[in-house]
Amino acid sequence: MKELIKKLEKELSCSAHDIDHTMRVYNLCLELAKNEKVNMDVLQASALLHDIARIKEDNDVSGKTDHAVEGAKMALNLLGPWGLSEAKIKAIQHCIKTHRFRTSNKPKSIEAKILFDADKLDALGAIGIARSYVWVGKNNAKIYTDVDLKKYIKENLSGSPTGRIKDKRKHSPQIEYETKHKFLAGKLYTKQGKKIAKERTKFYKDFLERLQKEINGKL
Repeated sequence: MKELIKKLEKELSCSAHDIDHTMRVYNLCLELAKNEKVNMDVLQASALLHDIARIKEDNDVSGKTDHAVEGAKMALNLLGPWGLSEAKIKAIQHCIKTHRFRTSNKPKSIEAKILFDADKLDALGAIGIARSYVWVGKNNAKIYTDVDLKKYIKENLSGSPTGRIKDKRKHSPQIEYETKHKFLAGKLYTKQGKKIAKERTKFYKDFLERLQKEINGKL
């Protein structure tokens, strides 16, 4: 596992999706798995590898690369030395392929559902806010924007709140919250994940309300 983590450190260069994010998701997976019957080989491996293709997606200006789908393919080679069965490898690939929010690929196994929940929890709360602004800096996006949300979704999210972002420079944390984050608690699968998500969502919402007041000179 230490050798795998070293490989991941080289692949995960974006600070919003770096090895620290991976290890937070990994630890959240272990926490959410405590009251579930899971295959730990599948869960641990998929948690470590879930963002392995993130750089490929970020570097694809066409927007056609899906890091979840591509990551599932890349995992096949990385898992070779582990001596895992074909069934376990396929289960790991399923977890990776279905972990993202903006996709039609849905998690079916308990391991995939736990990974999905853990990854989404890391987008909420204090750490979620911090990661949002790392993303803003990386993509020259907006700290805050006052937009017609329906028009924005049509023009920059391919007509769907869960669509891929066309021009990241036009995006902002509050748009991400209105189209994704505030719905996450209701999209999670595990009881514990939903409980944590509700608290973290409130923290994120309170921050955005404060931010809006400060930007408008009310505080």
